[in-house]
Amino acid sequence: MHSRRDFLANGLGAGAAALCASILAAYAAGGPEHVQSAIAITEVFGDGQKFTAVALEYDQDIDSSKLSTSTFSVQGRTITNVYANRVAAPAGEGANGKYAIIELSPDDPDAALYVLDKRTVARKEAKASVTQTGPVSTTGGDTYAASADAIATNSIANLVVDDFRQLEYKDPETRDILNYNLFVPKNYDKAKSYPLVLFMHDAGATSAITDTTLVQGLGAVVWASPADQAKREAFVLAPQYPTPVVNDKSEASSYLDTTVNLINKLMSEYSIDRNRLYATGQSGGAMMSIAMNIKYPDLFAASFLVAGQWDPAKVKPLAEDKLWIMVSEGDLKAYRGQNAITAVLEEEGAKVSRAVWNGRSTPEEFEAAVEKMEAEGSPVNYVALRKGTVVPPGQPDDGGSNHVNTWRIAYTIEGIRDWIFKQRK
Repeated sequence: MHSRRDFLANGLGAGAAALCASILAAYAAGGPEHVQSAIAITEVFGDGQKFTAVALEYDQDIDSSKLSTSTFSVQGRTITNVYANRVAAPAGEGANGKYAIIELSPDDPDAALYVLDKRTVARKEAKASVTQTGPVSTTGGDTYAASADAIATNSIANLVVDDFRQLEYKDPETRDILNYNLFVPKNYDKAKSYPLVLFMHDAGATSAITDTTLVQGLGAVVWASPADQAKREAFVLAPQYPTPVVNDKSEASSYLDTTVNLINKLMSEYSIDRNRLYATGQSGGAMMSIAMNIKYPDLFAASFLVAGQWDPAKVKPLAEDKLWIMVSEGDLKAYRGQNAITAVLEEEGAKVSRAVWNGRSTPEEFEAAVEKMEAEGSPVNYVALRKGTVVPPGQPDDGGSNHVNTWRIAYTIEGIRDWIFKQRK
């Protein structure tokens, strides 16, 4: 079958065909004729998914050294860096290639794609209009002049999020239908045995849209990032619950059992080490982790509990578990609840290490704090983030803000993730 380009080349003179081909290329990209595509690139941060870069694909390799922040403009956005790359992805430094990478400030008002306003969540599509405002030089010596034509992004690349598979599990026992996201290590080898991390979202991320739990924050995707996978290869399971699973009466629905049944199913399908299963969750997800550890005491090797609580009268079985607990002092409900829980664990004979950390610590300071706490050798580590260091400027420093900002910080601390993976049944 002949393409439209073939028809033009055969039916018109060579010059006219070339002209029409150029017009088609420009029309397809919505901008200058040498631009083949424009890809919006997103990244997930502690406070949700953001639109952080555009990759413009040119028809020749671009000289990275000739690019600058003045080479392009993006409507309504702040450009922080520009360079070339061989692939449509941000990089530590530029490399001559067909893609011009335009990095955008994550602090721009229009950067956030997952917007939480009190209890209402809004998700936005990543899209932008780009203009080439300066010349672009190719490695072959050509120069593409500036153009007033706007280039609209025509596809989206979601870093890490796109590496998860969206699947459905029908539980024959509970009759629940559970949508879930699964990350399989990229170099999966069935002859090897891999750990699995289960992440459970908070009630605010309850949704019928399967990937919501991936874009609301770092709780799921951080374990699947290239940097983490290079150090700690693992499966990552992130269920998407259509309704809240736990409540303030310390009760759980059948989805708790469905999630455990799903883990067992995955272990029958993949080479997953049952001695290296790890649970983590924020708020309601932390409560689910607690409830699972109580009901299934031999399942997880360790758990990371972020801003959760549970009836202290029910938590005695946790005295045998390996836990890292994090809560904010300003989160009066969860802070009071975790104080009560850890007191019960100590009464039951568990050794608990305690510390108060500055939520604005640098990665190096967090690393030192983790090392200091880990050196105490306690199976239960309890960290409170100091009030006044958790909530970003512009938000009220109240209980609710301290609550949701706990997990904005918690999953950025690599030392805790390291500690989790050191634990085995």
